[in-house]
Amino acid sequence: MVNIIWAGLIIIAIIYSFLTGNIETINNGILTHATSGMNLIIEMMPLIVLWTGIMKIAEDAGLLKVFSKILNPILSKLFPSLNKDHKALGYIASNIAANMLGLGSAATPFGLKAMDELQKDNPRKDTATEAMITFLILNTGGVTLIPTTVIALRIMHGSANPTEIIITSILATSVSSISGLILDYIIRRRNQK
Repeated sequence: MVNIIWAGLIIIAIIYSFLTGNIETINNGILTHATSGMNLIIEMMPLIVLWTGIMKIAEDAGLLKVFSKILNPILSKLFPSLNKDHKALGYIASNIAANMLGLGSAATPFGLKAMDELQKDNPRKDTATEAMITFLILNTGGVTLIPTTVIALRIMHGSANPTEIIITSILATSVSSISGLILDYIIRRRNQK
């Protein structure tokens, strides 16, 4: 559906530029923004590779299992339908750890593995389970203690104080996560009745 929306917006923009005689603006925008997009990818790649590597080392060293055990009392309350040794909980804990460090790109593989493990237990493959919905809320809200990627972007673009967003980031992500989890709990309780 999103692809259709984006395609529609692009087609509307091209038609509008033809009708108003601004086709050159579209061409310049495409070339300029494609170049700046590619430069952003090249600038961000070392940071993503570094943190993905660090997360892989932490996983291989067993640090993520330790973190998972620390989070286990909280995760067992958030995911009552999963047993305490469920493989998905380790991936969920790893996803949370990466998101807390502001490393959405490093969190993605763990999130995909967690969803894959949750899907294995899903009796209705075309419908998300309660655990999947709760994880999606956790992942989307993603409490971020250190927004590493955003700080790196602010440094690259010459911010005078790139770390000044830490407090607002913690507040915003905490409020969004807590609100989402409360709403999830209310809906889950209502559906159980």
